[in-house]
Amino acid sequence: MNDFFRGRRLRSTPAMRALVRETSLRPQDLIMPYFVAESDDKKFRKPIGSMPGQFQLSLNELDKQVAKAVDNGLAACLLFGIPAAKDPVGSGAYAENGIVQQAIRMLKKRHGDKLLVIADTCLCEYTSHGHCGLLGQGNRAGQVLNDPSLELIARAALAQAQAGADIVAPSDMMDGRVAAIREALDANEFENLPIMSYAVKYASCFYGPFREAAESAPQSGDRKSYQMDPANAREALREAGADVLEQADILIVKPAGPYLDIIRQTRETFDVPIAAYQVSGEYSMIKAAGQNGWLNEDAAVLESLIGIKRAGSDMIISYFAEDLLARKLL
Repeated sequence: MNDFFRGRRLRSTPAMRALVRETSLRPQDLIMPYFVAESDDKKFRKPIGSMPGQFQLSLNELDKQVAKAVDNGLAACLLFGIPAAKDPVGSGAYAENGIVQQAIRMLKKRHGDKLLVIADTCLCEYTSHGHCGLLGQGNRAGQVLNDPSLELIARAALAQAQAGADIVAPSDMMDGRVAAIREALDANEFENLPIMSYAVKYASCFYGPFREAAESAPQSGDRKSYQMDPANAREALREAGADVLEQADILIVKPAGPYLDIIRQTRETFDVPIAAYQVSGEYSMIKAAGQNGWLNEDAAVLESLIGIKRAGSDMIISYFAEDLLARKLL
């Protein structure tokens, strides 16, 4: 009698492998990001050079594209705004008629409860300097100010809530912003609106293509004083723990692929839903390799997403979501 383990018994056929599969990827696990641009041209549809297949979209073009995606099974989207004008205090982020607020109203009117509309809550796309908070003056020139930024970030979240967002997602990495947002929402009768916090957001080179897409690159300096050092893991749990105490309902780990260990540690430490963001650089690498014939793109996409799910994420923000659903690859 052979005394070795015969693992191949459960790998013999596709049906057998499907029966014992431990991790699944479902359409409702995916969140599709969109870049909506303030434009007088209703047909505005600008390709993002470093992200093949992705676009800046006018409200009209966003409407058409999301409608197709919902028909294909998309259940949730994440909105980023590109305003017509920027200023030092990012006023477009919290203006009643800001571009994301317009998009929220449009999508909720058309799709109702069929589509969860998540609003990215930050100032960087709206500030002329490109930082996620206010910049100091005088002897604090060049510093990103934490506490003075909280009021504006909370105002942005409230404006998004009033427009009809299902979830607000603060991505700025200012200390205390979840508490500030929760207080503002609760004071205005939005106590049941969830906060999906970018709790663990690393200062990553993988955001490069996104900064082209959202036109949000800092005009000076970098974001390393508020986004996390890629070398740190224990700090990630402190950041996530702080957001849980401040009443974050969902925690995001960003990026996803290079930080699977952080997703796993966050999953094992906190009993709240965990999201992972497969960011622009991850998307662009797979796209480039696929277009050059170096990888089977579909296989690489699915394997990367399964890996993120296997690490412990409950949901994944991915630029591949729309295409996977359209081609029924899930």
